[in-house]
Amino acid sequence: MNRVPGDAENAHSSSVESCPSLRDVHSINPAQLMARIESYEGREKKGISDVRRTFCLFVTFDLLFITLLWIIELNVKGGIETTLEKEVLQYDYSSSYFDIFLLAVFRFKVLILAYAMCRLRHWWAIAFTTAVTSAFLLAKVIISQLFSQGAFGYVLPIISFILAWIETWFLDFKVLPQEAEEENRFLIAQDASERAALLHPGVLSDGQFYSPPESVAGRSDEDSEEKQDSEKPVV
Repeated sequence: MNRVPGDAENAHSSSVESCPSLRDVHSINPAQLMARIESYEGREKKGISDVRRTFCLFVTFDLLFITLLWIIELNVKGGIETTLEKEVLQYDYSSSYFDIFLLAVFRFKVLILAYAMCRLRHWWAIAFTTAVTSAFLLAKVIISQLFSQGAFGYVLPIISFILAWIETWFLDFKVLPQEAEEENRFLIAQDASERAALLHPGVLSDGQFYSPPESVAGRSDEDSEEKQDSEKPVV
């Protein structure tokens, strides 16, 4: 005898527990979701994200800064023309800084091509450039005679090494995670907007309201009157 009330109480409790979830779903504002989706789509139309643009600017700064230091080194050694001819035309691995400049150009071309033009979302390109830079600079410092040429023998290799690893850190810990998080938010907002569209259908248009034809309605009234007359008893 107590099973029926118990089942009723369980059904009532389950319906009460399901109410908050329904309220949460109905509380979704489709206008806010559409505005958020449009903002994400606007960012994609701009080409690249802000954090990726900052990374590309830092890569450009890397090239310009190494070029500036190399030009200063050329002036310190006794003039740009004579020193440039000595370091470029009469290149010597043990005493020239021209290869460090070419290394900066190599990093710039590869990273801009991969992450600005191709919009790569993987770390293999930055890993390749950083590995090549680190191996080349370590070999040059060990084999060459840069330390005997003054302060620039320390400055150019160290700064080039540090900038390459800063670029790696910035891409791996800032650019790629932030873009992945923004993409996940966009997918969640798009999914929520689709659910909200199903739960909150738009206002029905005038074409969706219709009435039966007048002729059919008139005939049905006449038929009902005739039936009523026929059913009346004859006096």
